[in-house]
Amino acid sequence: MASYRFILSGGGTGGHIYPAIAIADELKRRHPDAEFLFVGAKDRMEMEKVPHAGYKIEGLWITGLQRKLTLKNLMFPLKVLSSLMRASKIVRNFKPDVVIGTGGFASGPVLYTAASKGIPCVVQEQNSFAGITNKLLRNKVRKICVAYEGMDKFFPTHKIVKTGNPVRGDLVVMNTDKETALKFFDLDANRPTLLVLGGSLGARRINQLIAQELDYFEKLGMQLIWQCGKLYIEEYRKFESEHVKVFDFLNRMDYAYAAGDIIISRAGAGSVSELCIVGKPVIFIPSPNVAEDHQTKNAEALVAENAALMLKETVLEEQFEEVFSNLFENKGQQKELATHIKRMALPNATGDIVDEIETLIRKG
Repeated sequence: MASYRFILSGGGTGGHIYPAIAIADELKRRHPDAEFLFVGAKDRMEMEKVPHAGYKIEGLWITGLQRKLTLKNLMFPLKVLSSLMRASKIVRNFKPDVVIGTGGFASGPVLYTAASKGIPCVVQEQNSFAGITNKLLRNKVRKICVAYEGMDKFFPTHKIVKTGNPVRGDLVVMNTDKETALKFFDLDANRPTLLVLGGSLGARRINQLIAQELDYFEKLGMQLIWQCGKLYIEEYRKFESEHVKVFDFLNRMDYAYAAGDIIISRAGAGSVSELCIVGKPVIFIPSPNVAEDHQTKNAEALVAENAALMLKETVLEEQFEEVFSNLFENKGQQKELATHIKRMALPNATGDIVDEIETLIRKG
């Protein structure tokens, strides 16, 4: 069998990086002799995360356009030209069979260059509102793997394949029982558990909300697993108690999901995909500080299917306790939300994406 060569490009945030790594891992499992090269943006988190996952990476001098007129924007055309030249050299030297993009600044020059050379390219779009890089590439790539219905408003219909988003393998087979999970966190088996997820860096507004509502949660008889993020751990560690466990990062997400009865979370694409597989009642508090407000659109896609609740940051003061109390007291609604969100799960996403990549290889 031929030894395949794959270039993967995506970065800037974990939402672009971790799907790319998951796809590479599945390709490597199927093709142990294959060669891999990641291409990212210099000085972004992929330059650390990708080598940690065991893959080589090269960096481009590229950033996104800023919303305001800044010196960085004046440099943007120069960065694009530099990145196109660098990407062309990388593609020419590595000679990939397929190039896979998962969004982010760096994937644009790489996939544009590869497609222009006739190399098959695949895009994986995580969000319900397509990112600007993937939209710009829509006429260049051969396949576009998506996670939501209705993506034909962004991409040509004949290129779209609904696969879902890659998630951690330990979540696809959720076999951790709740009792074991609660013991792991040293929590009370007789108390309902709230799991709070703010992402690896943390979500300032969610942290502020949880801190001010701790007495309210105690009145409800709840206990918390609170992932506040590494930027905020020093500020919120003081709230640690018998019934409140505070973490900068959760290394055992399978245990965290198994322990939680209700979940509060941001609505990044990766989080949404994981929560669909987990199948628990969720209140999304989307970040308003992301490109094209895509977290709100991700959450709205689930709310429309009666699969989750959503509260915008602007209404937390007035509405949080009412919405949370109604959910907490209504076991029927909890079950209904859990059932509906589970129906939206696509646990075989990584394998389905790799199937599409292999199909392109066979077609050449």
